[in-house]
Amino acid sequence: MTRTHAFTDDVLADHDAVAVAQLISSGAISASEALEASLARIDRVDPTLNAIAHDDRARAAVRAEEPLAEGAPFAGVPSLIKNNTDFKGLPTQQGSAAVPATPADSHEEFTEQFLATGVNVVAATTLPAFGLTASTEFVDREPTRNPWDPRYSSGASSGGSAALVAAGAVPIAHGNDGGGSIRIPAAACGLVGLKTTRNRLASAKAMKDAPLDIVANGVMTRSVRDTAVFLAAAERYRPVPRLPRVGLVEGPAKRRLRVGLVTATLHGEQLDEDSTRELLRVADLVSSLGHEVVDMPIPVDPTFERHFVQYWRTLAFSLDYTGRFVVSRDFDRSKVDPFTRGLARAFLRNFWRTPGALVALKRSARQYSEVFADWDVVLSPTLGHRTPEIGWLDPGVEFEEAFARLRTYVAYTPLNNASGGPAISLPLGRTSQDLPLGLHFSADHGDERTLLELAFELEAASPFARIQD
Repeated sequence: MTRTHAFTDDVLADHDAVAVAQLISSGAISASEALEASLARIDRVDPTLNAIAHDDRARAAVRAEEPLAEGAPFAGVPSLIKNNTDFKGLPTQQGSAAVPATPADSHEEFTEQFLATGVNVVAATTLPAFGLTASTEFVDREPTRNPWDPRYSSGASSGGSAALVAAGAVPIAHGNDGGGSIRIPAAACGLVGLKTTRNRLASAKAMKDAPLDIVANGVMTRSVRDTAVFLAAAERYRPVPRLPRVGLVEGPAKRRLRVGLVTATLHGEQLDEDSTRELLRVADLVSSLGHEVVDMPIPVDPTFERHFVQYWRTLAFSLDYTGRFVVSRDFDRSKVDPFTRGLARAFLRNFWRTPGALVALKRSARQYSEVFADWDVVLSPTLGHRTPEIGWLDPGVEFEEAFARLRTYVAYTPLNNASGGPAISLPLGRTSQDLPLGLHFSADHGDERTLLELAFELEAASPFARIQD
C-alpha cells in the first residue's frame, strides 16, 4: 500500500485547524505562510488524488494579506469548498460536464456562513455528477483517489474535500450530505464527519425548492475539536432558535449513555467481516467507558429504503429532464452521465410512487425521534462494507449493477437525511487492507452536543490513525 500525503515539517506540520489558527493569531506564522504551505501540499498530492475541481489560489493570496477576521476561530486557515456550492467567481459545475463553467455571481447562504469562521478558500473540490453516488468517479475524467491507497475510492459525494484533508493539504474542508455524502468519504478517508440536524446550518441552495430538504452542509476534519469549534462558530453566526443550542463542546461529558447497537442493514444483507469485527470492537470500547450498550433492531420502517430510492430518482429526473431550468439555461443534457440518466429513467418507470414516498419520508422524522425515547445514541457501521476499489462504483457500469452495488454499500446513512436527525462518522476502525473504516453514531434531533461529547471521549480512548505514521 502506497500512501499519498503531504505532511512535512513546514508551518502546517500535522496541526489541526484550531492549532493553525492559534499560530496565525499569535503571530508565530502568517496567513500567507499558511496558504503557501497549503498550496505546496496541494501541488504535491493532487496529481495523484485528482481532487481539485477549480483553483482559486490567486484570490486566496489576496485574502491572506487582508486583516484577520476578528473573533473568527479559523481566521487565515486554508480550506476548500465543495463544487456544488456557489462561491463567487468560481463555476459551480456539480461534478458534471453537462453544467457549463460559468462563474457564480455571488456566494450562496452557506458559503457566507462558512467564510464567517475565518477560513480562506483556496479551491473548489470534486464530487461525482450531482452528488448522486458514493464514489467520486467519472465517465469523462480520472477519478478522485483515496490518499490511504490510491487504488481505492475516496467515497462521495464530498470525496475531493475528504481526500485533501486526509492527505494533509488542508486541515478542514467543506462537504455536504444528502444521503451520507459527508459521512461516507469521512469513513473512507479516516476523518471526522458530522451531519447536523436539518436546518442547523444554512441549507444548500439546490434544495431550496425541493419538496424535502435532505442535504446538510458541514465540514470534514482530522480532529473532533475542529468539528466542534466549526459548529459553535457557525451557530453563533446563524442561530436557530427552534433547535436546542449546541454551544462550544470542548470534551467528554460525565453522563453515561444508553447506546443501541445495530448490526442489521437497510437492505437486509449481512455486513462484511471487517465491518462486523470493528463494530463489535468499538461497541466493547464504548461499554468499557461505562456506557450501556444493548443490541437493537435497525430503527427504520421496512419500506424506508424503497421510499428513499424513489425520492433519489425524483431528484435525478429533475436534473436530467429539467436541468436547463433548475441548473443552468446552458445545461447540456447530452453530457449527463449514465448513472444519473439511469436513475432518471427509473423514476419514469415508477413516477406514481413519488407522492407516497414523500409522505412516508416526511413521517420518518417523527418515527426517528421516537427511537430516542429509549436510547441516547445509536451505533452502527457507517457503511455496509469496507471501502471499494476504484471502478466498483464507476458511473459507467451498467446501471442496474451499479445501483445494486451502491445499495449494498450505503446501508445506514440515508435515514438521517430523510428524518433530519444528526449523525457522526468517526475513524475508529481499520480494514484488513489497513484502510480506515468509519463507525456511525446517531442522536435525536438537535442533540449534536451528545454526539460531540461522545466523539471526544472515543478519540481520547482510541486515538485516530494518522496517514503519515
